[in-house]
Amino acid sequence: MAVMNKPPVTEAGRFNGILTWVDQRFPLMALWKSQLSEYYAPKNFNFWYYFGSLALLVLVIQITSGIFLTMNYKPDAASAFASVEYIMRDVPGGWFIRYIHSTGASMFFVCVYLHMVRGLMYGSYRKPRELTWIFGVMIYLALMGEAFFGYLLPWGQMSYWGAQVIINLFGTVPFIGEALAVWIRGDYNVSDATLNRFFALHVVALPLVLLGLVAAHLMALHETGSNNPDGIEIYNDMDPKSGHPKDGIPFHPYYTVKDLYGVAVFLIVFSAIIFFTPEMGGYFLEANNFIPADASRGPADVPVAVPGRGGDGRGDDDPLHRPLARSRPREVDPLPGHEVPRDVHALRVLLPDAGLPRRRAHDGLGRVRQGHSRHRRRLRGALGRARAHRHLFPLLPRHAVLHRVRQGEGRTETGDLVMKKILALLLLAIAFAATAEEGGPALDRAPIDPNDKLSLQRGAAIFVNHCLNCHSANVMRYARLQDLGLSEQQIRDNLIFTDAKVGDTMTTAMDPKIAKAAFGVVPPDLSLVGRSRSPDWLYTYLRSFYHDPASKTGWNNVVFPNVAMPHVLSEYQGTQALEVEQKMEESTGDMRVTKKLVLEKKGSLSPIEYDRYTADLVNYLAYMGEPTQVSRRHWGILVMFFLAAFAVITLLLKKEFWKDVH
Repeated sequence: MAVMNKPPVTEAGRFNGILTWVDQRFPLMALWKSQLSEYYAPKNFNFWYYFGSLALLVLVIQITSGIFLTMNYKPDAASAFASVEYIMRDVPGGWFIRYIHSTGASMFFVCVYLHMVRGLMYGSYRKPRELTWIFGVMIYLALMGEAFFGYLLPWGQMSYWGAQVIINLFGTVPFIGEALAVWIRGDYNVSDATLNRFFALHVVALPLVLLGLVAAHLMALHETGSNNPDGIEIYNDMDPKSGHPKDGIPFHPYYTVKDLYGVAVFLIVFSAIIFFTPEMGGYFLEANNFIPADASRGPADVPVAVPGRGGDGRGDDDPLHRPLARSRPREVDPLPGHEVPRDVHALRVLLPDAGLPRRRAHDGLGRVRQGHSRHRRRLRGALGRARAHRHLFPLLPRHAVLHRVRQGEGRTETGDLVMKKILALLLLAIAFAATAEEGGPALDRAPIDPNDKLSLQRGAAIFVNHCLNCHSANVMRYARLQDLGLSEQQIRDNLIFTDAKVGDTMTTAMDPKIAKAAFGVVPPDLSLVGRSRSPDWLYTYLRSFYHDPASKTGWNNVVFPNVAMPHVLSEYQGTQALEVEQKMEESTGDMRVTKKLVLEKKGSLSPIEYDRYTADLVNYLAYMGEPTQVSRRHWGILVMFFLAAFAVITLLLKKEFWKDVH
């Protein structure tokens, strides 16, 4: 047969035999040469060209981690939330897999957005790459659907009401809107049927679509060749001897080695988020998604605070307020559709033309010169006949906008320092916004230490003696307390007062009906209160009760007004009274209201002792919200050292391969 006449593989060492056998039956070497070793790319790829390969890496990470998550996840409304916590707490390494997937979901969009920005800046949508761009847009749309379907699966409050809002958008479609929304949900409300079909679409259908589109995207890219910052078409200037582009280099090994360095740097950032700040200040994992989905609470009970923005996110100017504000019980109004075109038009005015002007021999484009500003130096365009892009010019390095006079000379760039500085500033701005304080009562800093096992043991005892009477911790097992240095016997003798076993979860003995009759609501589960409410909030809350004869229980709270919970620790703190003082500001004439708690009756503990007492309880609640947080950080330090060494090795390897490329 003809295939048997293929030359044997000779450059794979000990694998020559097996690769020759495979190549005679499958076009292995032909694919390798056409897609990597003999696929020529421009020499002058810059920093922005990393994000395409990084997006592909994150796709592989998401599919791999998703496979492991589905092994223990239950797409059932009654079990979905608990199954996620089972993965986090009881599956070996489950917390790591879950954080990889949750972080990867956000980083996927980061890479894709930056990849799209590069395409817009350098005109990657222009002829002959229109189809490559179309496939990319289709990937983006499929990715949005994949993210939307996956967001419901944790079955938390934000997931539930977020799905309700988005699905109700389809209800605004004329004539078929209501039927379309019911068809998407599979029910008249977001329910078990919705969760099941979203799970199927997220796990099976859309990943297959994404893989097909990514393959088509890469095939189209390799057919037309890659764009580059200078807009040079490298295949227009071929070397007659070799038959290869003069201004191109083989993708492998040059760009595989270069991308390997980008992967190393990306994994450092990726791992830093996973091991040290998986919530990313509420951007990646929202606090309200640590509360099980409950349609009876309604969206008005879900704070819609945007991370880094003062207030609670419900102001009149907040676009999230109207869709979440209930005009009817247990319903969500759709987003104001008439405002979307207005916002898009405003963006269109800001960017009058998607394309960036390119310098040609016949263009009357003036030079870009350095100008001075009172606050900073910036790039300004002195434009001739080309259209101005004044809002983009300060963000772009010169070669992103202008071609050199000699169009046929492609070369490597020393680095886009301006671009890198801008990206670094954006990352710093996000980090600053993530740590910005929200509006509301001032919170005291909780003096907790997750490494203090004695404090955690005292906090566990306080929780069992005072909190477990009414509240449960349905995803926290008594056996987990062995991590605090307690033996099984100590747990049985000191912390279990029912017929529960050490392997059981910490459930209350109070009947929910009795609890609702006594307090008006069923006391919430406290397993994840350390994550849905910050430790600082809990610490301030437990110290902010005051006597209020007008309330049903006789108690109220400054941090949580009209709370149904009585002050169960009053015997230790004593009785506080609320003093409200109104004072007019002389400079502005505004009335300033000051609230102050005054101790009227002493408790059995001094104020300092009570603060320590509540700090121990809050320390335990924070630990119970994520028992693996200490080991997570320890592993993070080891991983960061490894990745730092890996980054150094890949950098040296990149320099070695690229030292002769000019």
